Amino acid sequence: MDYTLLSSPLQGFTDFRFRNAQNKLFGGIDTFYSPYIRLNGKMVIKPSYERDLLPENNLDLEVIPQVITNDADEFLFVAKYVRELGYKELNWNLGCPYPMVTKSGMGSGLISNPGKINNILHRAHNESDIIVSMKMRLGYENSEEILDVLPILDTYPIKNIAIHARIGKQLYKGGVNLDAFQLCVDNTKHKLYYNGDITSVAKFHEMQQRFPTIDHWMIGRGLISDPFLPSMIKNNTMEYPANKMEMFSAFHDTLYAIYSESLSGSTHILLKMYHLWEYFSATFSNPHKVLKKIKKAQSIRNYEAAVAEIFKNEKI
Repeated sequence: MDYTLLSSPLQGFTDFRFRNAQNKLFGGIDTFYSPYIRLNGKMVIKPSYERDLLPENNLDLEVIPQVITNDADEFLFVAKYVRELGYKELNWNLGCPYPMVTKSGMGSGLISNPGKINNILHRAHNESDIIVSMKMRLGYENSEEILDVLPILDTYPIKNIAIHARIGKQLYKGGVNLDAFQLCVDNTKHKLYYNGDITSVAKFHEMQQRFPTIDHWMIGRGLISDPFLPSMIKNNTMEYPANKMEMFSAFHDTLYAIYSESLSGSTHILLKMYHLWEYFSATFSNPHKVLKKIKKAQSIRNYEAAVAEIFKNEKI
């Protein structure tokens, strides 16, 4: 069966700089979802959101914008904005698990409110020509919440629903609930995409066997930890390239140069890179030691020396 690989948006990580670097050096992702736009009641698009979606910053990429909101006016405002940029589709985030979002009744915190979801979708489909797709969790408190929402979604021409097979209050802890995902497959007429813990080629094959009708697969944290993964899935190989560390070093250096230019001050740069290394470290033989070395580097000079040493030691 033919399949499509998608990049799940991760706030603070998968911006246009990351997307371009991953696509150029590794490839394998067919469609990238941009990190969500959040308005917080102000009908203003922040410059960072604008930069992330400008067509000239995404020239060789297929990108779908995303919004997180529990307000129909906000949804319509963002829909109009992305249409003006030339995008035809807007993805609605009902998946974010973080308390600062869910306590405001957004992300996965909105799944338990089918009435509000229905109201927003009604207005979106009656007052805009935007194509709507969804990104969801199974619920926030329990995996039954989504089953109350699916009948409502079935009344709208939604393009697809990508489901991360966890509940919101799990954050990223514990395992994915594959039985609950299967219940979603059995209880909707919509096309579903699978998201959750695709971290290796073997795991991808395992998911394919478990869900033979699914042909769209979303990779989130696994893409940051292992940017080789999508192309290895596409090439059906578990063998990394012989020059794996050279490629990964080039990827790091590309991102480091871009963020050094776009962020102000060494503190911001070092923090940004440290958060990336929380994922990057998984690529190395001793992740704990690697991350500890990065954390200890409190200056640009020390950081660059630490990175050089990490790559040198890994090649030996």
